[in-house]
Amino acid sequence: MTKKRRSSLWYGNKDRDGFIHRSWMKNQGFPDHAFDGRPIIGICNTWSELTPCNSSLKDLAEGVKRGVWEAGGFPVEFPVMSLGETQMKPTAMLFRNLLAMDVEESIRAYGIDGVVLLGGCDKTTPGQVMGAASVDLPTIVVSSGPMLNGKWQGQDIGSGTDVWKFSEAVRAGDMSLSNFMAAESGMSRSKGVCMTMGTASTMSSLVEAMGLSLPTNGALPAVDARRMALAHLTGKRIVEMVDEELKLSEILTREAFINAIVTNAAVGGSSNAVVHLLAIAGRVGIELNLDDIDLGKNVPLLVNCMPSGSYLMEDFCYAGGVPAVLAEISHLLKPVKTVLGSGLEEYYKDAECWNRDVIFPYKNPIKKDAGLTVLKGSLAPEGAIIKPSAATPELLEHRGPAYVFESVEDMKSNINNEDLPVTKDTILVLKGCGPKGYPGMAEVGNMPIPAKLVQEGLRDMVRISDARMSGTAYGTVVLHVAPEAAAGGVLALVKTGDEILLSTKEGRLDLLVGEEELIARQAYMSTPLPDYERGYTKLYIDHVLGADKGADLDFLVGNDTRIPKRESH
Repeated sequence: MTKKRRSSLWYGNKDRDGFIHRSWMKNQGFPDHAFDGRPIIGICNTWSELTPCNSSLKDLAEGVKRGVWEAGGFPVEFPVMSLGETQMKPTAMLFRNLLAMDVEESIRAYGIDGVVLLGGCDKTTPGQVMGAASVDLPTIVVSSGPMLNGKWQGQDIGSGTDVWKFSEAVRAGDMSLSNFMAAESGMSRSKGVCMTMGTASTMSSLVEAMGLSLPTNGALPAVDARRMALAHLTGKRIVEMVDEELKLSEILTREAFINAIVTNAAVGGSSNAVVHLLAIAGRVGIELNLDDIDLGKNVPLLVNCMPSGSYLMEDFCYAGGVPAVLAEISHLLKPVKTVLGSGLEEYYKDAECWNRDVIFPYKNPIKKDAGLTVLKGSLAPEGAIIKPSAATPELLEHRGPAYVFESVEDMKSNINNEDLPVTKDTILVLKGCGPKGYPGMAEVGNMPIPAKLVQEGLRDMVRISDARMSGTAYGTVVLHVAPEAAAGGVLALVKTGDEILLSTKEGRLDLLVGEEELIARQAYMSTPLPDYERGYTKLYIDHVLGADKGADLDFLVGNDTRIPKRESH
């Protein structure tokens, strides 16, 4: 162990500074030989009891440590901010960039040679990868894994997806409130992330498809013993990656992002993947823009999982998981380097599909051309997105009058009014829910169907906003309209009664109002920002980029791989 490592600048000096770094670490019982020059591996953990999706990460960290010790490394676990998607207000997305800052500065400031990222819940995975990419050490990901299938009244139910369905059923009078409440415990019955193909499972699948994790990371249930074994093997592999000097930037290439876009389409992944992939790409200086998302537009849907299908992540795992999907789309994948040090073909060369009801063959898919579609036009000059696989097909080409909600409070106060002037052809428009406007771009884009229409049996209609929606949600929902209303986008000018044209086939989203009228409206347009005058939220509102650029903070784009030279004493 004579190789000079990054950590030697902290622990290798035989002087006062080296004494301080080593001595205080030894108060935890680490022996002298832990500082003999072996790789020091940081385990970046987003475990928290307030992030239930990540509640298994404390145990997985121990598996990683076993693997690191076995390979001759020295593991040190450190906490970073944890983002509980279902628990944080106003939205966990507000804090994704703060987590990325926490990860970046922690990795940079400490004497470590490589990093294992332990994440899971929606924003923890992209936030961690963004932060790690800005420092560029050897890095590998272990996800917490999905919950077991939800069970209620003898059937499988899916987190998020069935919440939206049950909620609408209660509003329609088709489900009792007591049954709605009883479904809670049956839905979430083990540790792990949503067992639907929500954002968490999407991102764990995409980091596998990008070669940032070991194979099978995407779908193994949180409580499956193989998840712990994967953590152990990951700990072993990160030590090897340090010896090989295999940095994150060698894996995060443009080709890897294209593979992620294609895979996202094939698995029916979350629309939230768009803002996360764009933000990660910005950290490593990769040319990736919203138009690139259309590279997945004509990819067929192969995975029959909620919300785009019928099954859940546990079924997806047993059917073959991400490796089986990669095998089906191998002809679409770009050659890349992975954390294995070899190409992505190692992930799927021996893959098999064990259930064709869950993973369909490429030549006989569930749906053709089902990938996320980018929309542009007069209403979204800088773009918007729609998820056709989760939409009602006949609504993907639609023209109708707008009914406008000026804020989420306006929507919640009026959506159940019996005299709301809407029909099935109306297009619901919600403003002020983008990165600056909410703030944080919350998952409110899948607005409830107006109560009077729900009672008539309607379950979907076109909805447009500058918000996001949960990866577990469904419907004909246009999201991420940019520029957002709070940034002075055309969305802010829309009035009730305006005609709007949606054409998914042509990638169009147009406000059918004359230019002169829009100019006149601009004269009295008001786009007040949320009232935050201090702290991180103030910083966020002042510096956040648009959804089309990944909603990162403008001063965090790019990286700084310099090692700190100045000592603390």
